[in-house]
Amino acid sequence: MRAHLGDQLVIGSPTTGARRDGEIVGLRHEDGTPPYDVRWSDTDEVTLVFPGPDAHIRHVEHGQPETTQRSSRPDPGAGETRSAAGPSAGSPNPGDIGRRVAAERHRQKLSLEETARRARMSPHYLEYLEDQPADPALATLIRLADALGTTVTALRGAGVDLPPGQGQALLHPQLRDLSPEECRDLLSTHGVGRVAVSTPQGPAVVPVNYEVVNDAIVFRTGPDSAPARAVASEVAFEVDHVDDAMSQGWSVLVVGPARVVTEPDVVRQLVDRAHTMPWAGGTREMWVSIEPTRLTGRRISPADQ
Repeated sequence: MRAHLGDQLVIGSPTTGARRDGEIVGLRHEDGTPPYDVRWSDTDEVTLVFPGPDAHIRHVEHGQPETTQRSSRPDPGAGETRSAAGPSAGSPNPGDIGRRVAAERHRQKLSLEETARRARMSPHYLEYLEDQPADPALATLIRLADALGTTVTALRGAGVDLPPGQGQALLHPQLRDLSPEECRDLLSTHGVGRVAVSTPQGPAVVPVNYEVVNDAIVFRTGPDSAPARAVASEVAFEVDHVDDAMSQGWSVLVVGPARVVTEPDVVRQLVDRAHTMPWAGGTREMWVSIEPTRLTGRRISPADQ
């Protein structure tokens, strides 16, 4: 027995006449042999199935619309491609895994269809995972993690309360300096970084949500907060990423003077283009800008990369 994604698995009992069918939304083997992840048309649940002698495959003609039955769950729209810009309006209540998958897909600007193709699964099943609480099989998570360039651990959210970098060091690591252009690319347009400041209690390193505007690092804070002490002094701002599964990562360091942004037009522009509100919440209307005078970075990777 061999199947493709989107084929229909039909199980029928010759003695009782009972019949059940569902869409094959996940393959465990590249050659299409069992077992399969099947989304049943009667319950919309996905289970791992080892087909018996009473089962057969109804193949969907390649390149043609699927003929399997659909549940009453809303479809994103006939002929409409769900984009990578963000989740659809009015999405149901997704589970943690679905939220992490969707967030990583949107971050990489991947469409739902492209991600499903990379993960060798049905786009309908991927949509289901992103929209509904689900507990996909380990093989499904491995394919999704590989398609998104992340790890199963990250998709499951395990270790979110532990510091990164608890994995073993590479056998033959390579530590190299990054060019200013590479540093700017890694800073991206926004994210979470750390600003180092001096306080009456001593040095402090504080995480902040930041934006990159015309090569300057800008962030919102309150006038009485620790990050506000960066104003009128030279400070260090750092962003990094650690891949525990691969024991590699990078860091970028920005050094420069910080000032308060006071021009009303500039403040309005910063508010309009901000990608997110400060995660810490509260009233944080003071914008601080760091003008880089030094931009450096380093990356740890396998020696053969």
